[in-house]
Amino acid sequence: MRVTKHYPTVNAEDIDAEADFWAAVLGGEVVNADSDTYGQWRDVVVDGAVVLGVQRAPGLITPTWPDDSVPLHIHLDVYAEVDEVDASSRELLALGARELDTSQSPAEREHGFRVYADPAGHPFCLCWG
Repeated sequence: MRVTKHYPTVNAEDIDAEADFWAAVLGGEVVNADSDTYGQWRDVVVDGAVVLGVQRAPGLITPTWPDDSVPLHIHLDVYAEVDEVDASSRELLALGARELDTSQSPAEREHGFRVYADPAGHPFCLCWG
């Protein structure tokens, strides 16, 4: 066996909203959006490479992090050059993210990471430093 490519795939009920969100966050584009063959799937492509798949999942029950009543299966860490943390946070929120961890002190929130959910409810971290 020779692996030819690999990338994570997230589930979502609305694959177009989910794929559009991640394409905007990662600076890429959505492919397979108009193909009947890929009616249940979208790829997010950055610099010519698929970096994330989005698969249709009707009835998806999303994690309830930090409350583990619905456990977390996987999360993405997105590392970025962040000049101003609050401005980056506002950008993610405008794209459809929801901030999950608001319990950090102001000093903690300025260093390291913040936790969000994407439009389908999957937790992810914006990391810097």
